[in-house]
Parts: sequence; structure tokens; C-alpha cells
Amino acid sequence: MIAVERDARCIAALAPLMEASAGRLRVVEADALEIDETSLGSAPRLIVANLPYNVATPLILKWLERPGLIERAVVMVQKEVAERLIARPGDDAYGRLSVRVHWVAEAEILFDVSPRAFVPPPKVVSSVIRLAPRKAPLCAAPLDAFEAVLKAAFGQRRKMLRAALRGLGVDTLELLEAAEIAPTARAETLSTEDFCALARALTALRGRSPA
Repeated sequence: MIAVERDARCIAALAPLMEASAGRLRVVEADALEIDETSLGSAPRLIVANLPYNVATPLILKWLERPGLIERAVVMVQKEVAERLIARPGDDAYGRLSVRVHWVAEAEILFDVSPRAFVPPPKVVSSVIRLAPRKAPLCAAPLDAFEAVLKAAFGQRRKMLRAALRGLGVDTLELLEAAEIAPTARAETLSTEDFCALARALTALRGRSPA
């Protein structure tokens, strides 16, 4: 087991555990957002963590969007974040994070954790989730175009896509027609596959030579 901890006080507190582990526990003083996980051991890697809630999302995306980095992660996050991670089209929590995670991984909530489990108790409920990266993304799409489409679509999620996607620099109606998506649709109704289709169409339109 390799533990990553940035707080020197916590590392000192872990000293008795390291001694009792007889070499099975190693503690690395580092920032999990900056460390290269491949330096911590060979695959398959399993991550188990109570994530700091203010950096949970960037950490999860960092792990999932590097193919082959981890085999599975079981982590605790704020319940609202967990609901966004597993949300599907039509759910209130469905958004950019939902699509990005579903594109590269399978996610499920295992159980909730009451504030009473902590001292002092926080003001939020927590959830333990399991994340299993896919061997390949759910559907083919260039990452830069995929992210651009998601940002535009969910940036104005209450608008129809014919209006929300105008900032992408291509003919919006032509883009939607190429992806076989109705101009009156809204981001919250589209599947991951729909967003992949939009990303592929966007790439094709941007790469097309002017008439």
C-alpha cells in the first residue's frame, strides 16, 4: 500500500502504522493533483480514498482520463458530486461531469455516509462510489472537440442546442444535422453517444476547407 499525503503532520501521525506494517505501507509526501501515479507502482493500481471535497472532481478526471492508469477506484465524495458522477440524461444532476465520466468509466454509488460518522460532523452527506475505467471510451470522439461541445451545450443548458452551440465557430444547424440531433433538443436530454457524434461532426466541419 502506498499512501499519498501532503500534510506533514499527518505523515508524522502515520509513523506507528508504517512501523507496524513491516514494509507493506509506504507514505509519500506529495500533492495528489501533481504527482505522477505511474511512479507509485506498477499496474494494476487500485485507489481507495476519502477525497478532499474541494479537489475531488479534478482528481477523478485525472485518474479516469489516462487509459490503463488504474483498474478501479473506491472513493468517498460529497453526495451531490456522487449524484453528478452517475447521472444520466433527464436527471436533475446530469451535466458535463456526468458525460465525461460515463464516456470513460462505469460509476455507481455504493452507500451514503451520515455526517454523524465524522468529528466534527460536516453539513453535508457523503457517498462512497466505485469507478471502473473502461478499456476504451464508450464512443469515438476527439477529446478537444468533445470538451468544447460539452462546455458550450451545458454552459447554456436551458437553451435549445441551435442557440447553445453558436459559439463553436461553425454553422450550428449544419453541425446538428451532421450529428443527427434535433436543433430544438437541449443538453440535458442528450446521451454520451450524442455528444460523441457532435464532437466528430465538429471536427469534420472545422477541418473542411472553405468553399
